[in-house]
This record gives sequence, C-alpha cells and structure tokens, in this order.
Amino acid sequence: MKRAGVILSTLLLIILLGGFIYLNPLMPIITGYAAKNLSSGIFVANRTQESMEATDLNFSFIRFVKNSVDSTSKTVRSRFLWHTSRTTFVNGYGSILLNDYPVGDIQARPYPVVPVLPANPDTIAWPMGDRIVDTIPPGIDLQQLDLAMDRAFADTIPYKGTFAVMVTYRGQPVAERYAEGFGPENRFLSWSMAKSFTNALTGILAKEGKLEIHAPADIEEWQQDERRNITIHHLMQMNSGLKWNEDYGNSSDVNNMLHKEGDMAKFAISKQLEYTPGSVFEYASGSTNIVSSLLRKAIGNDADYLAFPREKLFNRIGMRSAIFEVDASGTFVGSSYLYATLRDYTRFGLLYLNNGNWLGEQILPDDWVEYTTTAANGSDGTYGAFFWLNKSGSDYPDVPRDMFCCSGHDGQYIYIIPSKELVIVRTGFSKKGEFDQNEFIAGILDAIK
Repeated sequence: MKRAGVILSTLLLIILLGGFIYLNPLMPIITGYAAKNLSSGIFVANRTQESMEATDLNFSFIRFVKNSVDSTSKTVRSRFLWHTSRTTFVNGYGSILLNDYPVGDIQARPYPVVPVLPANPDTIAWPMGDRIVDTIPPGIDLQQLDLAMDRAFADTIPYKGTFAVMVTYRGQPVAERYAEGFGPENRFLSWSMAKSFTNALTGILAKEGKLEIHAPADIEEWQQDERRNITIHHLMQMNSGLKWNEDYGNSSDVNNMLHKEGDMAKFAISKQLEYTPGSVFEYASGSTNIVSSLLRKAIGNDADYLAFPREKLFNRIGMRSAIFEVDASGTFVGSSYLYATLRDYTRFGLLYLNNGNWLGEQILPDDWVEYTTTAANGSDGTYGAFFWLNKSGSDYPDVPRDMFCCSGHDGQYIYIIPSKELVIVRTGFSKKGEFDQNEFIAGILDAIK
C-alpha cells in the first residue's frame, strides 16, 4: 500500500509538473487575450462585459479567466491561475496591454487630439455622411436580398455568429442589419482587416513620396545579413522570407507578439530568414507590424505619426468612428487592432472599389489598387498586398474572380467586387466552419439582376 501511494504521488507530481510546463508559456496569452479584448470591447466598441464574456471570450481557457473592470480609470485586470494581465486606455488610441513599458511612459506619449470630421454626419449625404436616400438603384431584387440577409442572421451553422451586415450596390446602401444587442453606434474589431488599412496608409505615404516600397527596408538590424534585401513590397505580399508561426491555437509567434510584447514590430524584426525574400508566400502578422513601424520611421515625428491615420485617411473618407490602436511602444498594431462601425468599414471598401478615389479626390496612388490586387508569388492567386484575392476561386468558387477582400480572424470581412459594383461588410464571431462565406456572398449575388 505504501509503495502504491508513492507511485500515485509521483504520477500526480508528474502530471502537475507537465501541466505547469504546458500552461506556463500560455498564461500571458490567455490572460492577455482576455484583458485586451474585454477592455477594447467595453471602452472602444461600446459593448458590455456580459456580452463579451458570453460570446467573444467564451472559449478554451479564456472562458475561465476572472476579469475585473474599472470603468473610472478604464482599465481591466484579467487573472487565470498564477498569471495576471492588465490594460491601460488612451482616448482615441484604444486599450493597451501593459507589457515591457511602465504605464506612465505609455500615457506620456504625444497623443494628438485630431478633430473628427465630418462633424455632423446626419446632415451630410452618403458616403461622406450618414444621410442615406431611400432610392434603390436599378438591377437588384430586394426580396432575394432579404432572404440572403435572413440566412446570414440565422445563427445556426453554416450561418452562425453574425453581428452585422451591410451591402452597398453601385455606391448606394441597399441592406443594413444588426443582431440583437448591436447597432450603428457599435465599433467592431477588425482583427486582420487592419492589415488592409495599413496597405492604405502605406499607399498614402508612397503617393507623398515619403516611402519607396521596392527599396530595401530601412531596418538597422538587418543590414549585416541577407535580411537587408527585404523590401516593404516583400512584407506586404507576405514574401519576406522571415521565419514565422501564425498558429492562433498555441504559443506561436503571432500569439506571443500580440499578448506578450510591448514593441510588436521589434519582436517581428528579430526573426531570422528562412527563405529567400520574394520566393515563398507565408502569411505573417509580424510583417504588417514591421511595415507599421517603418511608416512611423518615415514620418519621423511621433505626434505626426499618431495623427496620420485620422488626418490622411479616416477624415478624408468620413470614417468618424475609426480607432487604430497602438501597442505599448506607441506603434499602431497594423496587423490586428482597428475598430470602426459597420458603415465606416463600408466606406473603406468603397474607397478601393473606386480605385482609391473618394468623391473626386485621389487619395491612393493611381495604380495602387492594381498593385494591391496583383497576386503574390507562391500564393496561388489568393493574396495580393495585405488583401486577400479570389483569382483562383479556391475559397470562393461561386464568387467573381475579381473579388478582393479584407479578412479578419473569426469572421470579419470587407468584400469588394468591382464587376458587380458591390461592397459587402460582415462582422461577427464565427469559428472555422461556422459561417459559409462563399454561400453568403453567392446569395447576395443572386439578388443582382
């Protein structure tokens, strides 16, 4: 009996030690994910703690995290077992995980207060404002469109988890619907749709002559090895050749970057070369955050850099709600963290539908959308420059091949279909296999005569 007890105690100790070894590197990811997303959900997206914990945080170990929200200081403290993560909040720049930088340093940065334009969108015609006419453009079957919208909000597989959908045809909104608990005032998390906004900011700087995307990236750490040949173009097409793991289910590069690192670009820059730049397609959120840091360097002044998205993009196309969040180092998290309303995401789609032109003003370079939709080497026609493509039809067989889109984790999409003059925006929380995007778009296309 004594020997059996020793064996059982030893086994239990091994199990506990194994559990600790497995969980310890995951703990900052588990608590960081909960703290960051809950904080932004409440203080940026206008949602409740109950809604976030019931939906967006109700999976895996995340559902067991204990969250404490301080509405006065706009901070969140999230604890699981032996680890705790905390956030701070900067008005206009979102919620920030406290990694590597003291909260005083984060709060002391020169965050400019940039006026939001237009001041009163209800009095301004769409698309610059929110005054939308009732006239429906010819060539659309509204009854068929309503059926497609009904399916999108069924909340059963294969149409589970939709928060909001907007359809714009020939520049005119023809459908806009929200799930219970959501409305036009809610901002929605972009996840990787933010990469496409980084594409736009890069294009604007290139148009101003402040950035050359085909020149070697201006990164000192790369100059002593073959990484010196990496260009912004390589980074935008996910062809940098840097070693990277984008698996969201474990202690991967992307999870470590988003939840453990105060300077996300610095983490990505430190990665070593695995392939010759330009030769292999490998999706990497780190590449986008490197580009975001290069924009910061090209602008050269932190106050100007922080004002840049609002002044040069959001205000120019009527995106009043948009908030691009920064990391603890003060660099925009170009890979993942932008919030905007459904209508503002639609405006961004219209900018690209119209070849970078907004009501007569050419905001992006004349050939920027053509560049953006040129397939990256090795992507088999599925990826361009921080946008996904449908040139192969592999993921969207029933959708026109000219469709290109912004795509975000768990079901965030801005679909742009030039041949049909369509922009479709869908936000939600849908795990893999829970929402059929191909059928969703095909159903909307059935309404176009």
